[in-house]
Amino acid sequence: MTPPIRWSTIRPWPADPSCNIQMLPTWRPDQALAVENPSSFNVWVDALSAAADVEIRDFKTFMEALAKRHDYFHAHGCRLSDHGLESIYADDYTPSEVEAAFCELRAGRQLGVPQQRQLKAAVLYELALLDHAKGWTQQFHLGALRDCNTRMLHTLGPDMGFDSIGDFAQARPLARFLDRLDQTDRLARTVLYNLNPRDNALLATMVGNFQDGRIPGKIQYGSAWWFNDHLDGIIQQIDALSNVGLLSRFVGMVTDSRSFLSYTRHEYFRRVLCRVLGRDMAGGLLPADFELVGGLVRDICYNNAVAYFGFDLPKRAPTAVPTASGKAVTV
Repeated sequence: MTPPIRWSTIRPWPADPSCNIQMLPTWRPDQALAVENPSSFNVWVDALSAAADVEIRDFKTFMEALAKRHDYFHAHGCRLSDHGLESIYADDYTPSEVEAAFCELRAGRQLGVPQQRQLKAAVLYELALLDHAKGWTQQFHLGALRDCNTRMLHTLGPDMGFDSIGDFAQARPLARFLDRLDQTDRLARTVLYNLNPRDNALLATMVGNFQDGRIPGKIQYGSAWWFNDHLDGIIQQIDALSNVGLLSRFVGMVTDSRSFLSYTRHEYFRRVLCRVLGRDMAGGLLPADFELVGGLVRDICYNNAVAYFGFDLPKRAPTAVPTASGKAVTV
C-alpha cells in the first residue's frame, strides 16, 4: 500500500567524508490533487495535518499545511518541485467555489468532475506560487495514462508499471496556467516534459511564449521522458527543440530517481546528443568546429543545469581530448 505522504521524510546521505555527492530532495505533492476518492484523500490530508502540525479545517488551512511542508523541504536543500499529471488543470474558479468543494470533500462526499477540476486548478496554482516565492524550479510531467489494468491495480496497487502513453489535450490548459502566473509576474522557472511524442513541437513552441528576458532559458522543454527515453525519442526531442527553440540553453537530462541504475541515462543522453551534433556537423548544418560544438555539449550536459537550478557546484572547465586524427582539441 502506498504510504500517505511519500515525500514527507528526508533520509540524509551517509556521513562519508570521501563522498562529495549531493543528494537533494524533490517536492512531489501529487496527492494534494488526488481528489477523486474522498476516503483516500482524507486519510492523506489527516497525515499532512499531523506532519505540518496544522489543524486543516478549510482550504486556507490546507494550503497553510502544504506551505509548512514546502518550508521544511526548502530548509533541507530542495529547490525543485515535480508534478505528474495527465494534463495541466487551469479551469476558472472562485474562492467560494473552491472552499465549498474542499469542505464537501472533507465531509466524505464525492465531487462532480467540474468541482474536481476547479479544486485541482486552485491547488496547482497555489503550489506554483510557493515555488516562485522561494525561487524554485517547477517541473510538469504530462501525458501518462496510468493503471490501465484494473486486475493488476487491485493486486499490486497504483503506479506499478501498467501505464501507457495518453492522448490528453495539452496546449490550451497549459497556456492558460502559465499565462495566469505570468500576468502577475509569479511564474517560476519551469521545465515541461511530454509523454506523447505527438506533443514534441507543442511543448517546444510553448516554452517560447513565456521567456522573460531576465533568466536565460527560464521555461524549458525537458528531455525525452519515460517511453521516449530511447534513441529515437531523444533525437526527436533534441531536433524539435533545435528547430523552434534554442538548444544552447537546454538544461539536458534531469533525473530525480531513487534508482542508481537510472543514472546511466545521463551517459546515454550524452552519447545521443553528441551523435546528433556530429550528424549535423557532417551534414554542414553546424560548423566543423570541435571546440565550439564541444562547448555546447559541455553546457547542455552540465553548466546550463548548474546555473539554471542554482546548485552549489563548480563550472565545468574545458578539457583537451584527442580526435580520430590524433589531434587534441579543447572541449
